[in-house]
Amino acid sequence: MLSLRRWFFPLATHSSLSCSSRITLFLVPPLILKNTLCNSSKKNVSCYSGEPNKKNGFFSVASDLQSSSSCPKDSPFSGLEDALVSYLFGKKRATDIAHMVWKQVVQKGDIVIDATCGNGFDTLAMLNLVADDSHDGYVYALDIQEDALNNTSLLLEKSLSSNERQLVKLFNICHSKMENVVARNASVRLVAFNLGYLPGGDKEIITVSETTSLALEAAKRILMPGGLISIVVYVGHPGGREELEAVESFATKLCVENWICCKLQMLNRPFGPIPIFLYRR
Repeated sequence: MLSLRRWFFPLATHSSLSCSSRITLFLVPPLILKNTLCNSSKKNVSCYSGEPNKKNGFFSVASDLQSSSSCPKDSPFSGLEDALVSYLFGKKRATDIAHMVWKQVVQKGDIVIDATCGNGFDTLAMLNLVADDSHDGYVYALDIQEDALNNTSLLLEKSLSSNERQLVKLFNICHSKMENVVARNASVRLVAFNLGYLPGGDKEIITVSETTSLALEAAKRILMPGGLISIVVYVGHPGGREELEAVESFATKLCVENWICCKLQMLNRPFGPIPIFLYRR
């Protein structure tokens, strides 16, 4: 029987062209974990040595991660161990995990961007994270489809007070043009993408790898240190796999000294959504 061990560590992939940091989930037999496991790069050494729980054969999540030095202190994924396991066992959706990661990063009064607002659920979640009495926080919600903006506007009308709605700015614009609507001196904490087509809308209208690549570059330019680029990629439609490859190509070029990059993927669900998180240190 396999025991669950959540082992977070940076994978050293330094080369003359790029460097990246990834976070991986492992299911490892207890006999392996009874011995010491090490990830030994010159800069980072991450080790684990322990015994499974006598009652159920599983390792204690809290004690394992507190005792291990393999999870960077500035990682936005610290404290999300239970949520990640819930996702692993099908109890959380990809978007649920994204929202929980946002909560670890976003602060009241922040400026955030919903680059593909769709039906508005991400926009609403962001507003609840940034809104406070100071009214300094703002959500910039973008979508190329007017139907998406209308759906978002209706949801916000039903869910928010008039004062709260003033903290959301809606733009009928491609996600690659986000720099055209965000103030030049703005410090953006979160840029979120929910790629693919509009749920309940025309499935022929989709995000594409070319403009998504441009959007990611724009997000990188405006993101503040301590900020997050959050992406949920859907690969079950034509063009989805190519878009995933474009996102991965962008992420692997981010330097490990400045970025923590994480991809969560179910290996036996080839068309399942894939959450990807790019955290700027």
